[in-house]
Formats: sequence, C-alpha cells, structure tokens
Amino acid sequence: MTQQPRHASSPAADAATTPATTPATTPATTPATTPATTPATSTATSTATATRVAPLHHLLGIDDLDAAQVVHILDTAEQLLPIATRERNTVPTLRGKVVCNLFLEDSTRTRISFDLAAKRLSAEVLNFSAKGSSVSKGESFKDTALTLDAMGVDCVVVRSGSSGAPRQLARYLDVPIMNAGDGWHQHPTQALLDVFTMRRHLGDLAGRRVVIVGDLLHSRVARSEVQALNLVGAQVSVVAPPTLLPPEVERWGVEVVPSLDDALPDADVVYLLRVQRERMHRAFFPSTREYQRLWGMDGRRLRQLKDHAIVMHPGPMNRGVEITGEVADSDQSVITEQVTNGIAVRMACLYLLLAAPAVDEEAGR
Repeated sequence: MTQQPRHASSPAADAATTPATTPATTPATTPATTPATTPATSTATSTATATRVAPLHHLLGIDDLDAAQVVHILDTAEQLLPIATRERNTVPTLRGKVVCNLFLEDSTRTRISFDLAAKRLSAEVLNFSAKGSSVSKGESFKDTALTLDAMGVDCVVVRSGSSGAPRQLARYLDVPIMNAGDGWHQHPTQALLDVFTMRRHLGDLAGRRVVIVGDLLHSRVARSEVQALNLVGAQVSVVAPPTLLPPEVERWGVEVVPSLDDALPDADVVYLLRVQRERMHRAFFPSTREYQRLWGMDGRRLRQLKDHAIVMHPGPMNRGVEITGEVADSDQSVITEQVTNGIAVRMACLYLLLAAPAVDEEAGR
C-alpha cells in the first residue's frame, strides 16, 4: 500500500485554535515548554535538540530506538499532555487518518488508551479483536494484514500473544506499525509512558536508581523498561524469586539484588511487576502469601523509601500480592497518573509516525 503525502500541522498549533495552554509550536522541531513546572524539560530537551533525531517509521520495540528518539517522544508527549487531560480534548491533527487497533490478545486498558489517543488527535479508529473475527475462524495472520491493507488503514496498533508479530506485520504492510505488546518480547509504549512519568517527578533520570520487582521472566514490560531506562542513563536493579529471573538477566545491564529490603533505601523508583498467573504453567513460588512476604510492597517497606521516591505498577494490580492497598493508595503511588500519561505518550507516538514526517518534508521543500 503506497502512502500518500501528508499535510498535517503540529498538534500544538491545532490546539491553538481551541481554548488551551499548549504553545503554538511544532513538537517535532521545538523544545517542549508545557507544563512549566516539569522538572526535566531543560536537560532532556537540550539533549533532543542538540542532536538531529531520526524519524520514526514504526514503533516495534525500544531496542529499535536511540536515546535522542526516546527523549524526542517524551518531549512531544509533554506538549500533548494538556490536550490529553483537558475537557475539550480533541485537535484535528490526524483528521482523515484511520488507525486500526488489531488486538489478537485480550486487553482492556491498553486498547482503550490507544483508542483515546487516536481519537484525541481526530483520527478514525477501527477496532479489530481476535474473538469472533476471521482470525478465530482460521484466517492466517498474513491474510488479515492484507485485508487491513485493502481497507486503506494508515497505521496499525497490534497486540499479540506471539513474540515478533508486529515485526512480521511490518513486512506485510507499508504503513506504520505500533507494538502494543507481543508475547514475552516487548511493550514499548508502556516503557515510554513509565519513563515519562518518572521524568516528570524526578527530572533528569541519569544516575537515578530504579528497582524493578517481580515476574521478570514472563514480563514484556520489564524488557522494554530496562532498555528505555538504560538509554536515559538510569541505574536499574532487579529483585525477583530466582525462578522468575530470566537466565540471561545479567546481560540486560542491571544489578540483581537478592533482597527487596536491601534495594529499597537507595531507590528513587520502585516498579512492581504484575504476577502473571495466566502465563504460569507451573508453581514458580510456594504461595501468594509467601510472595507477598518476600517480594511484595507493603506499608513497612513503603516507609523505607526516600520521601521523593515513587511507586509504580503497569496494571492491572493484584492487591495483596505484589502490592497492598496501603501502598497503592499512598501519596507516593503514581499508578493512576501512569494511565493518564499513557494517553499523552501514545498520542505523541501516533503524531510522530503519521504527522511529523509531513512537517519535515514541507520544511525541506
């Protein structure tokens, strides 16, 4: 499918036609300045503007990005956050574009987040789920891709239980592909929204200590998270039952800490992974009570943290297993903020994939 030239303005400029505080500048070329209280904008943005940022063609995994691209996405999301959160919350940036959410694995939170992100940029959204679809009736993945091509979609957001499915789809379609989670492999937008949330609370993440706790073996979030944090210079420690540590974890560029209590006093971020029982086909730990006692975050452990430290979770939470209600509802928990920030980050990714290239092309004419 051949893509037609795009003539899209910046989302910030579009927002200027409606009541908003977003600056009327192009986020692809101009440093983000909203909101003014964001602690990281000066350091992070200078990094992005000092280096020419390679354009995005797909978003298949964090391992395809460099540090400048990560910062560029975060800076763009900073501009789009007011649009994502205000009452009058749509801009015409992607009007006329069709974004397909191809969800071949059950999801509610992620699909809704991508749906809202596209609609707030005025794109049309086509939701395609595995249940009751042609895929459930035996149609091949390639034939599904060719069907989407025939429908004239402009971007496909794909979630699949099979690792590598988004990369395979990118070989079949000549439109941007975004990975919304594939098997145990990658979940890039989750990692980006998490780093975005950390940056808003902690400023420059270089040298900050992030402790990732829990089911690293089955977690696509953990793999993407570590890669993104390494790109922005954070120091990453991991804590998990030995049975839930990937055999190659030492090559991830992390420090393996045997005890959660040992890791907490130096932590700036505690990131709790969900225990993915649906992916476990044998007993990886004695009981949920034992897991909570050794690797769960409770009130006693919360009080070991620094005052500025934050607690994060990709959701949905298993309260009473990896996190207690006292921690989830505490002032240091930013879990609901992650959900809001996820819309802005996914808006930024859609903008950079579908609209920003047109701005760059027109500037060069």
